[in-house]
Amino acid sequence: MIIKNASVYTEEGKFVSKDIYIKDSIFTDHASEADDGQEVDAAGCVAIPGLTDIHFHGCMGHDFSDGTREAIDAMAAYEVSVGVTNIVPASMTLSEDMLLSVCEAAKAYREEGVQERRAQCWGINMEGPFVSHSKKGAQNEEYIHRPDYEMFNRLDQASGNCVKLLDIAPEEEGAMELIDRLHDRTVISLAHTCADYDTAKEAFERGASHVTHLYNAMNPFTHRAPGLIGAAADDEKVQVELICDGVHIHPAAVRTTFKIFGDERIILISDTMRATGLNDGDYTLGGQYVKVTGNLATLKDGTIAGSVTNLMDCMRTAVLKMGIPLESAVKCAAVNPARRVGIYDSCGSITAGKNADVVLLDKEDLSLRKVIFRGQVL
Repeated sequence: MIIKNASVYTEEGKFVSKDIYIKDSIFTDHASEADDGQEVDAAGCVAIPGLTDIHFHGCMGHDFSDGTREAIDAMAAYEVSVGVTNIVPASMTLSEDMLLSVCEAAKAYREEGVQERRAQCWGINMEGPFVSHSKKGAQNEEYIHRPDYEMFNRLDQASGNCVKLLDIAPEEEGAMELIDRLHDRTVISLAHTCADYDTAKEAFERGASHVTHLYNAMNPFTHRAPGLIGAAADDEKVQVELICDGVHIHPAAVRTTFKIFGDERIILISDTMRATGLNDGDYTLGGQYVKVTGNLATLKDGTIAGSVTNLMDCMRTAVLKMGIPLESAVKCAAVNPARRVGIYDSCGSITAGKNADVVLLDKEDLSLRKVIFRGQVL
């Protein structure tokens, strides 16, 4: 395949007018090596790498925590259809038995290999159960568990050792010791926590390097108590997640975050739940009732319960409604998440030797024109 006349996002973080060549589902640098036959005219389009969502729970009526192959398959089909070609779905705070089912389903699905017209599932984001009761958000309080190394090992083993991120409230008993033991095995993310600045700083010094959905389920930043947000800003190795759905974070706060952290340290996520792609109505998240109205999902007590805006729409919102440059938004939705979970050698940029996943967007309104997954137009 040859994709012609596109404005292509490069590894340097800029858009350049050039053609894209694909051979056997892989990008190549040479026109002579491109597969014979199909030519795609991408005039009027920007070409970006397929996005990677490292934090979302569900869509199209399914949830990763359902613990079934069917759920993962349906989610992967929806995600690739909107240009999200790589996924690391997130679990919830559930019982160990339920989490074991989730991990086993993920392992079985991954062992089947990449499915046709399905985003590739690279692993698991374990959002619970090692979180704080006081900042539980939409996590089920009944199943919150103290940080437990043996429990994590059982779950990780059941997943085929594919837990890519582990969320921890660092102030909880045993949390620092768990960070010490696991930070070389998986990305440790601080989440659902009331940690103050000093506690968060210690956690980062001991190996944590990530913050889950910045600003949400944590103490706010103030001039006398900067908390987790201030500690993350001070440590340049720490990356932070942002939900740019227009509900979780005010546009001015998004712009300020980009000024503080820069686009090298921000990862856009969707945090979607099972109602994504469906109509308003009543749904569940982690076994809890959720009401969805427009792009707002809430528990009975009014707590925001995840998002119903997919990552591509979040990226589009960041650019068109929040004033984030497209180059920065693509970096935060495609490049940074792939780097974060260790898959950038296979995806995340339009580079020779990588998986041929390309999304063509209209230059003006960023509407979706085409998704090309592993060299095939979907």
